[in-house]
Amino acid sequence: MAIVQVTIVPIGTGSTSVSEYVAEVERVLQQAGGRIKHQLTPMSTIIEGELDEVLSVIRLMHETPFASGAMRVSTSITIDDRRDKRGTMAQKLEAVTQKLNRPQ
Repeated sequence: MAIVQVTIVPIGTGSTSVSEYVAEVERVLQQAGGRIKHQLTPMSTIIEGELDEVLSVIRLMHETPFASGAMRVSTSITIDDRRDKRGTMAQKLEAVTQKLNRPQ
């Protein structure tokens, strides 16, 4: 299972606001259904799932701003693909929370 951070930036839109484009990209993730889990953050989106499926969805996400009129799109991807055990977004956060709650 991979955990992937993706940031998609439409360029050449005529506006500094990108929330309409972000909403369109979010719809792509919602349509992916139960194949993947995702979490929208103020600066990027975190996606969890099988790497091939995640990359396929990211391809659709990357194309979405073009369909809405963007003239250029910059997409950044960070992949955490751990093969020694199955990990999730929730497990990663829980591991940090446990360490924060330990007495010093």
